[in-house]
Amino acid sequence: MSNVQIIKGQLVWSESANKLAALENGYLVIEDGKVKGTFSKLPEEYKGVSVTDFGNKLIIPGMTDLHTHAPQYGIRGLGMDAELMDWLKKYTFPEEAKFSNEEYADGMYDLFASDILYGWTTRAVIFASLHTKATEMLMDKLEATGLVTMVGRVNMDRDGGEDLVEEDAKTALKDTRKWIEETKDRYKRTSPVVTPRFIPSCSDELMEGLSKLAEEFGLRIQSHLCENPGEIALVRELVPAAAGYTDAYRRFGSLQNETHPSVMAHCVYLQDDEVEMLKEKGTFIAHCPGSNLNLASGIAPAAKYLRAGLNIGIGTDIGAGESLSMPSQLVLALQSSNMYWRMKDKGVKPLSFAETFYMATVGGGSYFGKVGSFINGFDADLLVIDDSSALAGQCLSLTERLERAVYLSERCLVEAKYVMGRKIV
Repeated sequence: MSNVQIIKGQLVWSESANKLAALENGYLVIEDGKVKGTFSKLPEEYKGVSVTDFGNKLIIPGMTDLHTHAPQYGIRGLGMDAELMDWLKKYTFPEEAKFSNEEYADGMYDLFASDILYGWTTRAVIFASLHTKATEMLMDKLEATGLVTMVGRVNMDRDGGEDLVEEDAKTALKDTRKWIEETKDRYKRTSPVVTPRFIPSCSDELMEGLSKLAEEFGLRIQSHLCENPGEIALVRELVPAAAGYTDAYRRFGSLQNETHPSVMAHCVYLQDDEVEMLKEKGTFIAHCPGSNLNLASGIAPAAKYLRAGLNIGIGTDIGAGESLSMPSQLVLALQSSNMYWRMKDKGVKPLSFAETFYMATVGGGSYFGKVGSFINGFDADLLVIDDSSALAGQCLSLTERLERAVYLSERCLVEAKYVMGRKIV
């Protein structure tokens, strides 16, 4: 049984969207990189297989960062007194323009790749910049980590300033096509994702062309949706024929289908018809609570979306989010949900810890397939967490230990990380 691995420890995972499962001193059996099952007693057929025993440490599924910006790593925590559109022009666009310098890009992407590798993230959907060479450099570095990622060469042909804008839509589409052709089969764990920054930065011609490229190559699309009131008003001016922001994406072909679903970040201000449109298309929502709070964008009703059956995960969204720490975003998601209930809508019960953990694992992980749980047939992505310094001598249940480890993640060490059964940390 050379293709079988057995890992022992304190197992916790999502059994459903609102229920955690836990197994003390449990065995996690992995075959060919996929979960075969969890057992309190090892079945006879595996008696001869060696066991990697992590003792009293927590073993949980890896987390998926469904939305973040690698070239904004250098400005995280800066300009948090500005709103979105002003912040983009003052901080983001000047920073991303620096990635035309390959030496600068190399150093920053080294820092980004190292940070995401040693955190709680096992998979991620990532924006790069519009610079092809720097984007490929990022993809090379991420492939070397062993993480599974989707990376997008950003497209924008208007309103980025003279140092961060494509020559025109035709040039952008030509360069993006070449990048896709060069990268789509280059890697085992890293793949391209078509990336219009958002409608304010992309002409109609570019938006439509990118959707056609995604369809031609069978790729996904990632972008931003309904993040900020000013942004929404601008889209209304730019696409007056659309019923709303989501309908504008639909008209451009940017909302795909359940086979190749798009991922849209934020979705703070969706109307009911927009919710139904995203649900029909199988679109994934990347809930980015830290970013939304930092830029005063608002509080997305994540609990409402989850319970309505939409696909929803969690994103760190650096640099508007200040950290690549997924546990920190879980805490902010819980806190934001509490405030949405208290101050906005008493009819939307706050997220439970189990629901939020589900969003960070299965919710975002399902963008990659069967990912984010210890259910039979799921990819064996997992974290081994040493939470001993957070226990304070208390006797807690495994689910209580997990909850505390998320809230006190700065005191908890990622001792090991596996992706598809392969140990990468």
